[in-house]
Amino acid sequence: MSVAEPRRIVLFRHAKADWPQVTDHERPLADRGRMDAAEAGRRLADTGVPFDLALCSTAVRTRETWKLAVQEFPQRPKTVYEERIYEASPGELIAVLNETPDDMRNLLMIGHNPGIQGLAEVLAGSVEDDARERMARRGFPAAAFAVLSFTGAWKSLEPGVATLRDYWAPAE
Repeated sequence: MSVAEPRRIVLFRHAKADWPQVTDHERPLADRGRMDAAEAGRRLADTGVPFDLALCSTAVRTRETWKLAVQEFPQRPKTVYEERIYEASPGELIAVLNETPDDMRNLLMIGHNPGIQGLAEVLAGSVEDDARERMARRGFPAAAFAVLSFTGAWKSLEPGVATLRDYWAPAE
C-alpha cells in the first residue's frame, strides 16, 4: 500500500468497568459495559472500515471490551496486546502508533481515558460535520470511539495531521 492512500485510526475507550476489590489493571467490565462493548462493535462494523490491526491495552477491561466488540466484525483483524497503552499519555500513544508497519492501512486502538480522548483531540487538525461538537458535548464516556484519517507513513503521525471523521458514544 502507498503511504499516499488515506489511513484510518479508530480510538476506542474501553466499556464501563466494575469496581471489585482488585488492582486497577485487573478490573473487569460491568454488566452495562458488556452490553455497550457489543453495541460499539456493531457500530464499528457498520463503518465498513476493514481493520488490519487492533492495538489493545493489556488491562482486563480493555481485553474484555475488544473480545465482545470484535465478535460483531465480519473479519477479525490481527490483534496485538500492548502494555504501553495502559495509563499512556497522548504522546506515548503516538509513539506506539508511529511503530505501526506501513502495510497496515486501518488501525483500531482500544485504551483508556484520559489518553484516548486526549489523543483524539490532539490528532484532529480538522473535522468533518459536527463530530468535534458531539465529542465536546458528550466527552469520551466508556465505550465511545472516534474515527480519524490521515495521509502519510505511520512514523509521520503527529499532532494536528488527522481529520476527525466520526464520533460515537453509547446512550447514557
